[in-house]
Amino acid sequence: MKKQKHERTAQVIDGAPLEVNGLYKKYDKKSDYAVKNISFTCKRGEILGILGANGAGKSTTLKCITGMIPLSEGKITIAGYDIEKNPVEAKRRFSFVTDNHTVFQKMTGTQYLSFMADVYGVPTEERQAKYESLEKVFRLGDSVKKLISGYSHGMKQKICMMGSLMHDPELWILDEPMLGLDPRTQNAVISFMRDYVKNGKTILFSSHNLDIVRRICDRTIIIASGEIVTEIDLKNESRDNDEIIDAYYDCEKAENE
Repeated sequence: MKKQKHERTAQVIDGAPLEVNGLYKKYDKKSDYAVKNISFTCKRGEILGILGANGAGKSTTLKCITGMIPLSEGKITIAGYDIEKNPVEAKRRFSFVTDNHTVFQKMTGTQYLSFMADVYGVPTEERQAKYESLEKVFRLGDSVKKLISGYSHGMKQKICMMGSLMHDPELWILDEPMLGLDPRTQNAVISFMRDYVKNGKTILFSSHNLDIVRRICDRTIIIASGEIVTEIDLKNESRDNDEIIDAYYDCEKAENE
């Protein structure tokens, strides 16, 4: 494949929570690239959103970052660890909540949280306090003692998010995190996210919901047809709020043409 001369490159920051450089992904030799020349860096203490219409390449990007699918080209490092060359150390530093609630259905919520704590080596004496702090956000109540197979869509989303936070990951990655959550839980999660990054953690999430991104994020990357088309600093109050709206809908229009 012949690349263009002026490729997008991420700003390299030593020990950054996440650096994506020149990511390309195609699912088979005959298909087009699902994502191409994706490059960006996540900084400590920020919430970064990947915004785009359905099918823009958001989920593919996240699956490459987390090592769920192999890269066609490029390099991804998490806290300095290459996701392909040193996947175990890289994966210790993040948690990923997918958009399809991948969870063990035959476990109770309590068993699942214990399992996740085991996987990440959370000391036994710390687990109850961690559960209690997360319960204040997600409010599963007595349902945590029941089988996950009987949970509603929203409850499965909650238990997945709780499990992903049992080890206080440096980087919390979520794919369409607000889908299925009731308004109270959405507000609680947004408040939790803001507090979480104040302690030097980092959050990366994808969404097609413009309002959610504008409400939560410090910065957003807009993707269309598998490419980054613009990046907007949402903390810069001098920017016109209409800028992100125009950029997003211009991209969405282009996706549908």
